Amino acid sequence: MQSFKMAFRSIAGNKMRSFLTMLGIIIGVASVIMLVSLVTGYMNSMMESFASMGVDQINVSVTNTASRTLEPDEMYDFIEENSSEFAYITPTVSLNARIKNGSETLSRTQIGGYSEDYITIKGYEIETGRNISYADLASNKKVAVMGYYTAWYMFGSPENAIGQNLKISGNMFTVVGVVARQDETKLSEGGTDDFVWIPYTAAAKMNRARNISSYILTVKDVTKADEDTGLVEDFLYTVFKNDDLYTVTANSAMLEEMNSMINQISLMLGGIAGISLLVAGVGVMNIMLVSVTERTREIGIRKAIGAKQSAILMQFVIEAAVTSTLGGLIGIVIGSVFTGVIGRMIGINAAPTLGAIVISFSVSVAIGLIFGYMPARRAAKLNPIDALRSE
Repeated sequence: MQSFKMAFRSIAGNKMRSFLTMLGIIIGVASVIMLVSLVTGYMNSMMESFASMGVDQINVSVTNTASRTLEPDEMYDFIEENSSEFAYITPTVSLNARIKNGSETLSRTQIGGYSEDYITIKGYEIETGRNISYADLASNKKVAVMGYYTAWYMFGSPENAIGQNLKISGNMFTVVGVVARQDETKLSEGGTDDFVWIPYTAAAKMNRARNISSYILTVKDVTKADEDTGLVEDFLYTVFKNDDLYTVTANSAMLEEMNSMINQISLMLGGIAGISLLVAGVGVMNIMLVSVTERTREIGIRKAIGAKQSAILMQFVIEAAVTSTLGGLIGIVIGSVFTGVIGRMIGINAAPTLGAIVISFSVSVAIGLIFGYMPARRAAKLNPIDALRSE
């Protein structure tokens, strides 16, 4: 307790020098917390966006050849045979086209052909009207389901859109449904609410595609996504006899890979910021050496009246540790405050991570102990006679 009291007394007696000593620790701790927390916040927002694509999805892409092709009916039969593993399926056909209604034209609208299950796979709901039906697919009907923005821009409101005609690359489609709004903040061309869905059979005909090459499947149990991916690959191999002709990708695997990447980036940036803590440690050591030199006579008096080397050693080690601990605490406060402020400025939800706080604070305390030990050891080994003679 006496050593702690002396440490605080020494820090209070040399406020400017103590602050400058702490400054490196403060900057280092705050930098580690801000960098790691901001990167984690940014990556988490990316992961949330990625997860919204569906972690339960498996994307299948095939290359049909003249001798080996995959028909949609074959994929549907496979899903039915493995109904305990798979929930939904949709063939996907992308269209590079413009949509037009009178003089109104949209060129950035995402247009695609899908099955009736696509809305369930996406997790969307119908705002008004109805979804694409199996009957539409079977009879190759030219019907369309629109996004909220597309309906609002083309027809003024989702209600007005129902039953209206919409021209897609010169083909007339009847609007049968409008999907509920997804982006509550804004409606914009090319946004999440700007799309048109049509039956994949009609889209394939418009594309003049003899065979469909893309499918989306959903699994019932995400933890078994790897096994289910293997089932799909085995089935496709029986069709194509060549694993170069198909690609099967589980979104959950990509999410795990991204999570691993996030951890690596956070560690790397934390290590870079940690270099400043190392530099701060050198500063602590230099100041403590100066302190020992200034207090050589005091050390001599203490040793002359019976102070042991361990008491002198403890005095200066504790002083260095207290200095770095105070700097670490101030750095935590500054880093936490600025993490939130900067996060709001760049538009991400960033909060100080417990790991960054614990690691940076532990390192700051360890720096005080490690870099304070050498000056303390030097003080403890001073000869009392020589120390008393110093000016």
